[in-house]
Formats: sequence, C-alpha cells, structure tokens
Amino acid sequence: MIAKISHGGSLYGVLAYNQIKVDELHADVLFGNRIIEPPGDNPYTIEHISRSFGDYLTANRKTEKPILHISLNPDPKDCVSEEQFIKLAEQYMQRMGFGDQPYIVYRHNDIGREHLHIVSVRVDETGRAISDSYEHERSMKVCRELEQQFDLTPATKKEWKEGLPLSPVDYECGNLKGQLAGVIRPIAREWRFQSLGEYRAVLSLYGITVDEVKGEYGGREYHGLSYSATDKDGNKVGKPFKSSVFGKEAGIAALEKRMLSSAAWVKSHKDIATDTAARIASAMQTAGRDRVLFERELMRQGIGVVFRTNDAGRIYGTTFIDHADKTVFNGSRLGKEFSANVFNDLFAGQDGIHPPQTSEVERPAQQQEHTGASQWNGHDTEYQPDHKDNTAPNVADALSLFAPVQGGASGDQPAPPQRKKKKRRRYGRQQ
Repeated sequence: MIAKISHGGSLYGVLAYNQIKVDELHADVLFGNRIIEPPGDNPYTIEHISRSFGDYLTANRKTEKPILHISLNPDPKDCVSEEQFIKLAEQYMQRMGFGDQPYIVYRHNDIGREHLHIVSVRVDETGRAISDSYEHERSMKVCRELEQQFDLTPATKKEWKEGLPLSPVDYECGNLKGQLAGVIRPIAREWRFQSLGEYRAVLSLYGITVDEVKGEYGGREYHGLSYSATDKDGNKVGKPFKSSVFGKEAGIAALEKRMLSSAAWVKSHKDIATDTAARIASAMQTAGRDRVLFERELMRQGIGVVFRTNDAGRIYGTTFIDHADKTVFNGSRLGKEFSANVFNDLFAGQDGIHPPQTSEVERPAQQQEHTGASQWNGHDTEYQPDHKDNTAPNVADALSLFAPVQGGASGDQPAPPQRKKKKRRRYGRQQ
C-alpha cells in the first residue's frame, strides 16, 4: 500500500475535488470522524462538512498550509472490503497522530483500483500545528504495518520511490511534456496490447490520446504517431507531441513489435485471459442490468472497462483493462458473451447515466472511449469551477463555520448541531 500526503491552504479545493468524484459516481463517502452529521438522510455537502473544520481553522495560529489531503492506495491485486477500508483509514490516521482530528473518508473507484482519500486538518482545537517531522518515513512504516495486519500486497521500494505508478495528465498543472512522458513510456514498455486501439484505450484512462500520422514529404512516405493530452470529455488540449519526443519505445515501429510479443505472451498464458473473463462474468452476474454497478464491480477487481458509443448512444466496442496484470483485451476476443452487442442490449436505456458521446467520425476513437475521471496528483487542490457563477459558494463561505447547508426548502439556518465522535454513515453513491 502506498500513501500520498499533501498539505494545502484550501479546504474548499480538496472537498470540491472529492465531491466532483461523488457527483460523477466515481466515489462515495465511507465515514467521518468528528464530522457533524447532516440532518436526516441528507447526503454530505461541501458546506456542511466544512463546518466540522471551522473551529480548528479559526484557531489556527500561523500554519500556512493547515489542510491535510491523503490518499491510501492498496495494490490493484488486493480486494479490500468496505469494512477493511474503514479500519485501514482509522488505523492509519491514529498511528499518524490524527486519530482525534476531524476527518472525512472518501472511497474512489476510478483508474482501475479502489483507494481512499482522506481530508483533515493539521492543527488541533487550540490552533497548534500537529508535527509533520519525518512524515514520509513514519507513513512508510505505518503502511508496512498495515500491509501485514490486513494481508495486503507489500509495495516495492521502487513503487515507494516513484509514488503512484501512473497519474492522469492534468493540462492545468503545466509541464505537459513531462506528464505525458510519465504515462506513455511505462505503458508502451510494460503493458500488453495487441492493437493500436487497445493501446489507445489504456491511454484514454489517463487523459491521453494518440493518432496515426501518415503522408508523403519530399517524395518519401512517412508513418508516425502524435500524442495529445485530453480534458475530461476527451477533447484535445494543448499542443500535440511527436512520438520521437518520448523515445523510440513510443513510436509506431516499437509498438508494432510490442503488439506481436503481447499476442504471443497472451497465447502462452491463457490462464490470464480465462481469469479476466471469469471476473468480468462475475461482475455481470452481480450487477445485472445496472451499468454503474457493473463498472464499479470491475474496478473492485482491478479491471477497467472502456465502452465506445455512437451518436445514438449505442455501444459498438468494448475494451477491458486488467491493471493488475497490465494486459488489455478487446471484449469479443475474450468471448462472444463479452462483445459490444451483449453490453448494448444489457445496458439499453441507460444513456441518462452515461450520455451518448460524439461518433468516431467526428472525433478520434480514443476520445469517445474515455470513461475514467482524472486522479488527484498529490498536490494542493485549488478547485476552480469551469465557468463563473455568482451563485457558487466561494472559499470564504466554505471555510465559515456558519456556512448555510444547501438544499433547505426555506433557507432558514438550522440550530448548530452537535459534533459526534466516529459515527459512521455509509451513503454509497450520492446523486
């Protein structure tokens, strides 16, 4: 298990980041510690959660970055239950010295693995900073202890050094070339795919698209690849980069060799395809006709799925991505029962959950394949809405202990609720 710790100055930023994941059905709230419970069966809101941190932030004396944002990431091969995740979070926070702090725990299910995000504060009720001395070393020690306690796959020294193996590209964070290289090189070198479409499907999960470039120049034909970053809707952002920028391994010749070697490997390791197919079949049986539940069940087992749809919302292609074995399978190659037509019939009428995307004619396939969501990169999350909206709450409102709870019919302020200790509320997905 790998932990990533970030210190920041914007409570609203990290809460908004996680709330967006909840709204997109890529996360849910597992539980809160010393978090004020919303009235009745109402879901948590950013404004409501911020009240639980208000006293601490008001008392803060001189800590410049009092917000704590942690992600706990078990190995994709580990199948961690909800109860285990809850205990993991509690044990980690207790051993790191934050057990008596207010914190909220989110379970994310994007990018082929389930993992936790924890939001807390680094100052106590008196405003004094909680020590972060040797934080990284202490965190590594705690994670190793929890790996043994919960029988989790130990993280290697290389994984600890590099942090999370792959992080989706975020155009707004800058150094676009470096971000692209950090994903393209390991995927091209380590993953197994048998077609450019399968390679493209993996890249799409990390906000990257690749296009073939063919033509003639100076009387000579050329055939190459062009890589671009994409936004959450699959649209290209920023300038494209030639494959040569990322080394020979990212070029068309090396990828074609990789495809041939991958085909031979999969043929000699038929148990991998059989095991992947069995996990997909199990998820189908559990989810029935619920597409969201199906995708979540797959993610719990370390498998991502990319559906390709046309203008009418019809599924015409499926690709399964086994993150644990780093192998990609076209659905029909696993068997007729996993073909696009089967899933189109199974999930018919659920376009409201996943809106139809632009057709392949209008934009490259990898863009309309993308179904993942961007992943927190471990840095301070300063959330900014996509457009200006005078009704959107600002940072000051979110930090205020008396920020109004959204959704009230009359707009009246409720009486200040009592803070509760470790009362768990499991809402599942919040609409």
